[in-house]
Amino acid sequence: MYCIDVNKLKAKAVEKGMTFDGLAMDLKIDRTTFYRRLRTCTLRIGDIHKLIEVLGLTPTETIEIFLCQKVA
Repeated sequence: MYCIDVNKLKAKAVEKGMTFDGLAMDLKIDRTTFYRRLRTCTLRIGDIHKLIEVLGLTPTETIEIFLCQKVA
């Protein structure tokens, strides 16, 4: 099963001087919706594309953040 590495996403946001609340605004979704989608690994593909663009993620960073393997 795959998940979202929220810690790496948060670190990248901080590196870019952004917050999760700000990212939610960039995605044009409510902050609680953004946090829920992170927690439940249900970000939409459009959300992921926008996060890649806004955060300037490399292909490697994208894989490490959005395709991390969840350990049971």
